[in-house]
Amino acid sequence: MSVQLNPYLNFRDNAKDAMEFYHSVFGGKLDLSTFAEFHASEDPAEADKIMHGQLTGDNGVVLMGADVPQSMEITANSTVSLSGDDDAVLTGYWNKLSDGGTVAEQLAKAPWGDTFGMCTDKFGVPWLVNISGTPQQ
Repeated sequence: MSVQLNPYLNFRDNAKDAMEFYHSVFGGKLDLSTFAEFHASEDPAEADKIMHGQLTGDNGVVLMGADVPQSMEITANSTVSLSGDDDAVLTGYWNKLSDGGTVAEQLAKAPWGDTFGMCTDKFGVPWLVNISGTPQQ
């Protein structure tokens, strides 16, 4: 038996744009389903909003997200962490995620010896990137 733990990101009216952005970062396959497809909202304004989105990236990244209906509150109490040892791949992710966003800590050698950075992407999602075994100068 296997278990997966995946981030599920909440958006207000821009899940489609955000998930398409993450698709451009991670590649892979993106599936988007609207509220209308599942008859999940009686509000016509929400018909084309994303009820469920799932990105299965080329390197095993699985990221999910949806638009939160106007009748519900959005809670933002999480950070997404990317870790691995492929410097080129993770640095590429970092460059795309931080572009247009805010960098809290540049991708650089960390006290524990890895390369580490913190940013918030252009959709307001905070990210941590840790590249093990490849400290940058």
